[in-house]
Amino acid sequence: MKCVLLCAVVLATIALSYGGLNPHPLSDEFINAINSKKTTWKAGRNFDIHTPLANIKKLLGVLPKKANARQLELKVHSVDVNAIPESFDAREAWPECASIIGDIRDQASCGSCWAFGAAEAMSDRICIHSNATVKVSISTEDLNTCCYECGDGCNGGWPAEAWAYWAETGIVTGGKYETKDGCKAYTVPPCEHHTEGDLPACGDIVPTPQCKKECDAGVDIEYKSDLRKGSAYQTSSDESQIQTEIMTNGPVEADFDVYEDFLNYKSGVYQQTTGNYAGGHAIKILGWGVEDGTPYWLAANSWNEDWGDKGYFKILRGQNECGIESDIIGGIPVV
Repeated sequence: MKCVLLCAVVLATIALSYGGLNPHPLSDEFINAINSKKTTWKAGRNFDIHTPLANIKKLLGVLPKKANARQLELKVHSVDVNAIPESFDAREAWPECASIIGDIRDQASCGSCWAFGAAEAMSDRICIHSNATVKVSISTEDLNTCCYECGDGCNGGWPAEAWAYWAETGIVTGGKYETKDGCKAYTVPPCEHHTEGDLPACGDIVPTPQCKKECDAGVDIEYKSDLRKGSAYQTSSDESQIQTEIMTNGPVEADFDVYEDFLNYKSGVYQQTTGNYAGGHAIKILGWGVEDGTPYWLAANSWNEDWGDKGYFKILRGQNECGIESDIIGGIPVV
């Protein structure tokens, strides 16, 4: 009898927490409710229902803007709308850099999306602007742990500060966890965000690793000589300006407001349909297109390849969906 009462209390608590009869955001009922709307995208299971929602929300590491937030230079292109194709994919536009541009990373149990979106776009642009003669991965570890002005590491940060740090201080190279393809590899071990996989389950957000201005043991690279720099600027939120920037200089970092339905994205062109606000999230936009008459941006997430459409997602283009076009950042690398 006590067990029955306890279960009833737990279920009642969950129901109250999510608005009375509203289903849990990771439940099959919630997923089915999204799909019943027959909108431009389909939902599916990305996270085990037992995953604490609080842990997932902490992955959304773009902090609210400060009152005195840094304002980057605004880059304005001379746009030729006739030269903008209906679809564009940076992996195809620069095939010699496809392995860099198409690399899906995993921020693991760390709210470092702000650093991942930046480091990924920086890496792409180094390859693109060097005509594929320099293929390196900018270190998310170095950026996440050593840029104190950027925010609070695994507890969130600001994309604009990440690019300003690149311009002013520089960031070394470094790849994924325990790799030796650069100065400083990511030190937060990969974990299973999702329902299936061989990795240990992700837990709560880890403390930000200590900043070490030295390369990993066993790597024959000198830290100071490996620092890479570039310019930093913001692109206008105008759709054709963003397209021109990507076509001209490569993928960009963007951030947007995440609602609970996005956690269950599987395919199609995402637009917010239901669920509460969950947090701000940074990603990389690498192209655009049209699917069944709906224009979209093509974006890479940093929750590994098991999430969404093999790590990618499409989001409605031209309507500033969830603020996706409000904060577009890039820069030109020194190569």
